[in-house]
Amino acid sequence: MCGVLREGSPVSDRYEFIESVRFDDTAEYAFPVTFMCDRVGVSKSGYYEWRNRPKSATAERRDRLMLLIRKAFDDSDGTYGHRRVHAQLQRWDVQAGPELVRLLMRQMGLEPCQPRPDRASLTEQEEAAPIPDLVRRDFTAPEPGMKLVGDITYVPTWEGWLYLATVIDCCTKEVVGYAMGDNYRTPLIKRAVEHAERAGRIQQGAIFHSDRGSNYTSAQFGEFLKGKGIRRSVGRTGICFDNALAESFFGVLKNERVNRVVYPTRGRARRDIIRYIEFWYNRKRLHSALGCNTPAEMYAAHQEMRLAA
Repeated sequence: MCGVLREGSPVSDRYEFIESVRFDDTAEYAFPVTFMCDRVGVSKSGYYEWRNRPKSATAERRDRLMLLIRKAFDDSDGTYGHRRVHAQLQRWDVQAGPELVRLLMRQMGLEPCQPRPDRASLTEQEEAAPIPDLVRRDFTAPEPGMKLVGDITYVPTWEGWLYLATVIDCCTKEVVGYAMGDNYRTPLIKRAVEHAERAGRIQQGAIFHSDRGSNYTSAQFGEFLKGKGIRRSVGRTGICFDNALAESFFGVLKNERVNRVVYPTRGRARRDIIRYIEFWYNRKRLHSALGCNTPAEMYAAHQEMRLAA
């Protein structure tokens, strides 16, 4: 069956799940109503009673839901799928099952933008000096500022490439530092780390993890991190999964913003990316790995716990 129904879901959610499967023209299989009711633990008569309620009440509820679904979708600039739209509705104290949200979004023709796997590598394939992998694909941390990841990507403009270096906190998934320029030499990645440091987002002895790009593995960058009391960590050559958190952010940035606009100048691209990071990604975008909270909310929660301790 398409969709997900969690154990202990309300009866109305189970009815909505059956309804969505019945009218899902993308479903691979078709199941009898009796079979589905038995599988999700409701009665067939109860389902039809729910389905045949006075149309005015059902229609009015769905009309209100569709307005709120449209708002959540538009507020995300067309990037939210049904799970994040459902999470946003919950934050607004709107009761609706995820299957109903999915069904209504399909009926409204609301499809989130899809990623384009077209990122070229900025990583040198030559063997670098021996640097340990202190992360080993564990992109979590008990508190902010302890474990950070970084990477570089590029953004096309009519003036040429704009290179973006980022620093992301593994605890909050927040972009805590970034820098942009017309090249990706070592000073660019140093500026990104300094940005995070000025914001007070790096603890003494923190880990900074990256891929084996020539700049990240350079002696100059190593001395820079050592001087700040930061431990350097790198993944294996050419293995993108070893820096998956940084790669994931770039995928989201390009999918939700960069691939959808054209930048005449580097300055225009820089302003747009700053606005996306500061006002959307860090503060408003619901992050599935954070239980559909925002990075800013996670950071604030950790600060409250620290002050209370």
